[in-house]
Amino acid sequence: MRALQSFVVTASFIAAACSGPPIDLTKSLQIDVVETGWYDSGIINGQNKLVPAAKIRVKNNSDQKLVQLQINSLFRHGKDTEEWGSAFITAAGSDGLAPGGTTRELLLKSQNGYTGSDQTRQDMLNNSQFVDARIQLFAKYGSIQWVRMGEVQIKRQLLEHEKGR
Repeated sequence: MRALQSFVVTASFIAAACSGPPIDLTKSLQIDVVETGWYDSGIINGQNKLVPAAKIRVKNNSDQKLVQLQINSLFRHGKDTEEWGSAFITAAGSDGLAPGGTTRELLLKSQNGYTGSDQTRQDMLNNSQFVDARIQLFAKYGSIQWVRMGEVQIKRQLLEHEKGR
């Protein structure tokens, strides 16, 4: 039992040491929403599927390297307060994001969306029953708590697929 307690203390100490001095993510981290729209998830059970998505870049405005930097997003349907979908990514792992550094473009896409069998994807976006969505962005650095970074409306447009995605 004593060995286990020692390990937990050591692990907590290492985790705290790896995250560096505390920083205010709302001031030290910049999340640029490059584009929002509806991502074509292909054909699921014979139906076209569109999911809300956002392309972002993350910039480190602090004076220290940020390791274990994570981004979480919650998608909300219309004015609903309940979560409709989510996406989680690691923006910078153990190599970290250098001071002044910016990530490559990152894609956040919901697992939930709309399906339609007799409509084109563009017709789905123009359907009178279509309800818009929004995305809320959260960031986490090291062992600190999640910090709300902002919210944006998802544009009613198709997002282009990129090679390798």
